[in-house]
This record gives sequence, C-alpha cells and structure tokens, in this order.
Amino acid sequence: MRIFVASLRKLVRRPASFVILGILIGLLSLILIAVAATASQPDAPPGQRAGLLLVTFPGAYTSILSFILGLGGLFAVIYGAAIAGSEWSWGTLKSAVARGESRSRYQLLSFAAIALMIGVGVLIAFGAGIVVAVIGANIAGVSTDGLSDAETLGTIPELLGRGWLATVEVGALGFAIATLARSQLAGIGAGIAFFFGEQFATIFLSDVVKYMPFNAANAVVATPGEGGFSDGGGGPVISSLEPNEALVVVVAWLVGSLLVATLFTERAEISG
Repeated sequence: MRIFVASLRKLVRRPASFVILGILIGLLSLILIAVAATASQPDAPPGQRAGLLLVTFPGAYTSILSFILGLGGLFAVIYGAAIAGSEWSWGTLKSAVARGESRSRYQLLSFAAIALMIGVGVLIAFGAGIVVAVIGANIAGVSTDGLSDAETLGTIPELLGRGWLATVEVGALGFAIATLARSQLAGIGAGIAFFFGEQFATIFLSDVVKYMPFNAANAVVATPGEGGFSDGGGGPVISSLEPNEALVVVVAWLVGSLLVATLFTERAEISG
C-alpha cells in the first residue's frame, strides 16, 4: 500500500497527467462543437447532418464514451509508456530494488496507481464531454430531453466501468512496451506505431485485427449490432467483437501485458 500511495502522489504531481487529460478534453470538445455547428446548417448534406447524433441524448452518452476510447486509447498508451519508461531512465526502480522492494510488487502497484489515474481521467473527460454535448445541442437546436432518460442513465455505471477497463488495457500495453525497451521515448514511439498500425491493418485483416488491443477496447461499449465504433480519426471499424467478447479479450491483453512487464522486470539487470 505504501508503494501505491507513493506512486499515486508522484503521478498527481507529474505534468503529463494534466497535459494528456487537457488535450483529450480539448480535442473532444472541438469535435463535438464543430459537428454541432456544421451539421446544423440548412444546406448541410444528409451524411453530415447525421453527425448530430453525437449531441443528441440519450445516445450521446455512448457516443461520447466511444470517442473517449478512440482518442483516449492513444493517450493512455502514451501515458503508460511515459510512466514505465521513467522508472528506468530516472532510476526510481533501481532505488526501490536497492531498498529491498519486490520487483514484481513494485511494478504492479505502480501500474495500479496508473490505472486509478486513468479512471479519474475517464470520469473527468466523460463529464466534460456531456457538458460540451449539451452546449453543442443548443447550438444545433437539438432537444436535450433525452438527457434525463432513466433507462440510459441506469446503464452509465456499467459503460464507465467497461470504458475504464478498456482504457487501462491499452495503458498496460504502453507500460509493457516501455518496460521491455527500458525507455520512455522508445515505449511511446512503439505504442503510437502499434496504434496506427492496427488501424491501417483493419482495412485488410479485419477478422484478425478485431482481437487486437485497440479494436477490442473500442468494442467493449458498442451496442450489439452496431458493428463497432470509429477510431479517433473517424475511420470505421469494419469488423468488431460483441461487447462481452471484447471484454474477455481486453482482460486477456491486460493480464498478458502486466505479466510480460513483471516477468521482464524480475529477470532484468538493473544494477549499475
């Protein structure tokens, strides 16, 4: 518990925690306002007017969370890689081991702090997205009566839980990559390459890529029959898992990433 609290205190003070969240909220807000402003124009084409669904409640709740997963997935892998890589480059892991701390315990508790910070970030981004969607609905002249839809509100805790787990999963992927590379920059670069490589591969290998971490994460909050959500760049997910199947795949990637990170740390040479 002491390691977890100490790690949490470090993360709260790190600029990356606020910068990444701020960029996510900024991009989400920009997208929602831009869609509301352009789609509400009288001469807007039908396809563009369909974008108003993003600010139409109660469906906007799920749309906002899916955008957070699409955009936040990239930021989460960067965040996980930045924190894990700093443990090696700054020598904090070496200092902890020198004090007699268990390597695996230190890594797992450090990631637990990252997971908590990601959860707080998802909640803040989701709340900010709802506020901006309401503003966008008013700009577009869309009714907000569905904002208080009881049935939808009852599903939000489960959706947020799924969204948090999915975002933690891709954060764990970045954490594992940076641990293997022992470097922030290498971990971040490889994580970004993994993200975009998976999106491009969707076009050719959709039946395989749907089991990959980012696509599985996007699918955990999808409504059955939707066929998935678009990624942060707006490209459609051609083939996706059903939400419960995606949840199993997400858990497998999460456990596998942490297992790789802890096993590597146990065997790595960190003296010197």
